Amino acid sequence: MKLSLSNGIFSKLDLTENFEAVKALGFQNVEFNMKSIKKEHDTDVYREQKALTASGLTCLSHHSAVLHVKDPIEVHQAVYYGKISLECARALHAPLMTVHSNISKKLPPQIRKQCLREVFGEIVPFAKRFNIKLALENLSYTSTGFGKNVEQLEEVLSIIDPKGDMGITFDVCHALETKQMDNLLEHFGPRVCNVHMANKSHKPFLEATPELKRFLGGLKKLGYEGPITLELARDTAMQEIRKTKTLFERILKGYQVH
Repeated sequence: MKLSLSNGIFSKLDLTENFEAVKALGFQNVEFNMKSIKKEHDTDVYREQKALTASGLTCLSHHSAVLHVKDPIEVHQAVYYGKISLECARALHAPLMTVHSNISKKLPPQIRKQCLREVFGEIVPFAKRFNIKLALENLSYTSTGFGKNVEQLEEVLSIIDPKGDMGITFDVCHALETKQMDNLLEHFGPRVCNVHMANKSHKPFLEATPELKRFLGGLKKLGYEGPITLELARDTAMQEIRKTKTLFERILKGYQVH
């Protein structure tokens, strides 16, 4: 397992300062979150590429820009967000990209199905062309999107990924808040290819809680070797980031899969 930091925590900084902040904390790996740029107007992915190269960081994963479609008329915008995110992921040499379902939890089932097919009918082939693996994230209790528990995620995957090629980004914070930790790991464990790591409300883990130990133990049994991506709230203090980094470096030494 490799430790990484989502740069979304520094989204208020410009790109150079953003990457410098990640590097200053001692991280070697980063997950690039599209919140770090103004996605609606930004197509200059080579600026991100140049800033990443200068930083010396490795981009292990990428987080797509997100729009939870509330009406079929918004499908084209969700597709645009997905495609521009994939262009950025390719420029940063990220092997996988985290996606949401991109549909609102309030959509009726038939319209939900229609929108899922239309959005991912364009995004999936685009990702395959770039050789970027897509990973569907379990959503938070407060999210406006659809896909918070096993039943909802299975519905989404049955529509957008009938062949089972798509991975799962397991968001620990969201799973704790929805009380779906064990259910999600049991059902989707072999498909997990990225982990968003944080306690509830995206607060840092400052000690190894029983839930955290059980989860990491489950990953080890599954032979998981992907990123452990710290995805923390923007108001997290720098000393807390350093402390949780040290904690996970120590924990992961005992959880290496060989």
